[in-house]
Amino acid sequence: MPDIAARETPAPQVSPDNPCPFLRALVAGDYVGGHIVPLPELTKTIGRATGKTGLPALDADAKIFMVAQMANGIGPFSQLRNLTKGAILDELRNGPLDKHGAGSRILDQHAVVREDEIARLATFGKDYANPDGGAERGLSASDIKTFMAANFQRAKDEHPPSYAILHFYYPLLMLGEWPVLLDIMGKGEGKDRYLSVDEVRTLFVDRRFPDRIVARLKP
Repeated sequence: MPDIAARETPAPQVSPDNPCPFLRALVAGDYVGGHIVPLPELTKTIGRATGKTGLPALDADAKIFMVAQMANGIGPFSQLRNLTKGAILDELRNGPLDKHGAGSRILDQHAVVREDEIARLATFGKDYANPDGGAERGLSASDIKTFMAANFQRAKDEHPPSYAILHFYYPLLMLGEWPVLLDIMGKGEGKDRYLSVDEVRTLFVDRRFPDRIVARLKP
């Protein structure tokens, strides 16, 4: 009888120094490598996940490329290195995109998922009609805005001097996280579009996308 286990490919390892839940799921799903990923490849992969086409796709790709280029540093050497070699996904922690406690805190500094923070996330949402039937807890664009403001205020209350200096920087970083997840993974349309808390939990805990996103990611 063949040794099936011996033929199985080991699941890709996701570094704790990659704190982005979306990128962690891309690595875990073997859509991209876990170390250095060329910017065109990373941009194309994330672009497929958005499901956008035409001019909206070009706009999204330009923004993705710009963020990826500065992911490991904003100095000229870091910018040139990322541009020519690629983003280093396992060296993102403490980089320019790290919010240092001003984010959701669902992943701690060791990339361990905190269930209490997922429960806190849910308190900012409400029940929405699931297009697939029934209702589920989710966050709309307005809910997400309130959630991000509360995250920043929490961090500011804990470290008032440092967060007063970065008052404008961290909120800008937040715009590249939860609103983007809503854009890519949201359900429904218009003001009723929402980000499912259950799907967020699966993204963080299992490092896995919903089936509809997996379908988009197929080349």
